[in-house]
Amino acid sequence: MPIRLPEDLPAFDTLREEGVYVMTERMADRQDIRPLRIALLNLMPNKIDTETQFSRLIGATPLQIQISLVRMSEHRSKNTAASHLDQFYVPFDEVSDEKYDGLIITGAPIETLPYEQVTYWSELERVFEWTRTHVHSTMAVCWGGMAALYHLYGVPKTELTTKLFGCFLHQNRAPTSPYLRGISDEFMVPVSRWTEIPRDEIDRVSGLEILVDTEDSGPCLIEDARHRLLVNLNHFEYDTHTLAGEYHRDVGAGTSIAVPVDYFPDDDPGQTPHNRWKSSAHLLYGNWINQIYQTTPFDLGEIGVG
Repeated sequence: MPIRLPEDLPAFDTLREEGVYVMTERMADRQDIRPLRIALLNLMPNKIDTETQFSRLIGATPLQIQISLVRMSEHRSKNTAASHLDQFYVPFDEVSDEKYDGLIITGAPIETLPYEQVTYWSELERVFEWTRTHVHSTMAVCWGGMAALYHLYGVPKTELTTKLFGCFLHQNRAPTSPYLRGISDEFMVPVSRWTEIPRDEIDRVSGLEILVDTEDSGPCLIEDARHRLLVNLNHFEYDTHTLAGEYHRDVGAGTSIAVPVDYFPDDDPGQTPHNRWKSSAHLLYGNWINQIYQTTPFDLGEIGVG
């Protein structure tokens, strides 16, 4: 079954051209089935790229997915057209009474800013509390994951002297986890961040389990079973050329930036990078969607009860 998207959402044509099975709302309503309701709380400046990346991954399963695009009520993006936001996004305040099978919270390019100085921090804290009663399973990515760990457990982030930037070989530490079913013992994951969560800060919190990590860039995937939360500190969702775009953007702006690790062939930014993480990305998000399907109540009203 496909992912349900508005036909005029830019991601609709992009994914269809890639061979992803997408379906209009009108077509989906003809089927006698309850789709999984997945919300995407998009904190990234370029929302169109991000919504396409995540839609590509969650739309590749046999299940029908109904995605809702959500933004912070107290913040308006300067990098995405207001017309796009008004047409396709709803502020969190307007969906806070609704329940969802799954929620993805994206990262945001504000890593070095103290959490309390983020303009929408108080609203994001309300989101984290809301997930306890209104969301069956949450995936929090990069800064969104760090923010979740800070809010829930006071886990601090550590600022790095140089950016962790490139593709790093990661280890599957929990091969029996339903989220890592079919994923190799070692696999590549794109990393792009100025901060990290030290492993010992995670180890000190009872109930947190590191599922994926690497010696080079630290913990990657952390499970918080108590809050039905997966924290994903890296970027499985990145397109082939996302890191290249970040690199060339920084070079063009005169920012000192190293060539991303193990990304361009021969470390030559003039060459086309190879995508070596796509299969792991699809497996991870497919497993997450399948786990939601296996465990979420049929009656949405029962989500968060007990």
